[in-house]
Amino acid sequence: MEKAIIVRTSFPPGRRIIVVSDIHGNLPFFQALMDKIELTPEDILILLGDMLEKGRDSLALLRRLMALAKTHNLFPVCGNCDELVLNFFETDRMDQRFFASYLPQHPESAIRQMAREGGFEQLEDLPRLRRDLRAAFPAERAWLKSLPTVLETEHLVFVHGGVPALEGMEELERWRCMKNDNFLGQGHAFDKWVIVGHWPVTLYNPRIPSAAPIFTRDRKIISIDGGCVLKADGQLNALMLPSEESEDFTWTAWDGLPAARALDPQSPSSDSVNIRWGRSALELLEEGEELSLCRHLETGREMYILNDYLRQGPAGLWCEDSTDYRLPVSPGDLLTVVRKTRHGFLCKKEGVTGWYYGRLSDIME
Repeated sequence: MEKAIIVRTSFPPGRRIIVVSDIHGNLPFFQALMDKIELTPEDILILLGDMLEKGRDSLALLRRLMALAKTHNLFPVCGNCDELVLNFFETDRMDQRFFASYLPQHPESAIRQMAREGGFEQLEDLPRLRRDLRAAFPAERAWLKSLPTVLETEHLVFVHGGVPALEGMEELERWRCMKNDNFLGQGHAFDKWVIVGHWPVTLYNPRIPSAAPIFTRDRKIISIDGGCVLKADGQLNALMLPSEESEDFTWTAWDGLPAARALDPQSPSSDSVNIRWGRSALELLEEGEELSLCRHLETGREMYILNDYLRQGPAGLWCEDSTDYRLPVSPGDLLTVVRKTRHGFLCKKEGVTGWYYGRLSDIME
């Protein structure tokens, strides 16, 4: 069992702290978010892990972060996806039980991006691929190897997945601090703020899909994974506070979607369903041109699902995250538009996804 690597540090007073999690190789979102918050070399930027994998630009993002670390106050911690890439560099333990099936299915993996760039992409001989990667990418390997599991300051703890307690963290298993699903559902409470990513926050709400950070002030936990790359309406969140000792948390996000102003009012749903990953089995009732009427098997709710969200798997029909929630909207509200249909708009407002059936101004890219 590899033990967690704990780094304890202090930050200069009065420095703005920015926390970003689960970029997943989405370099355009990261760059746009940094521009939006107007990142400066005086800021302290903390990355909560899962910088790599799933997105198309993992290698380019990794190099962007390595360069940023030379000019800015960058404090990255390791996520389970980053650990997978490092694991391939370091050992053959998972070759047959994981990488032999994972790598052929994931051409976007940082491992395969490196192999393509080096001109030695092949999956038949993983030990040879490992040797080639070690020889060609020593700096990237060293940077990943330097990532701690937990970063702790006087008032704050930063970890990708979560920890059960703040005492004895050096004895914790490294992997379990990163791959820690449903952390908010475990009932932990702390005497300093614990800030986590890993688990997309929309998975916590069975009624309303929201990618906005979740603040559980009574337990001092903040969960900030906005589902970037993983969700069609996902966003990259930035949690901000003016200094290390402050509790004046604010946040902003980037979702890359076109925006428009609402022209008509709309009241929110009194009852709605958020169909989430792992709980998304459906029965098709009536096929439509843009949306199809389906029954959500877990709740029994009948609702219209976007056809391009429908998926057929070995166990039957399922869908990407979907909802019948109607957003609360006032004229003039700024909405980002996820999908435009003849029946209405699937939109986002302040991180919350739902349907809007009023008129929109011209959509701005």
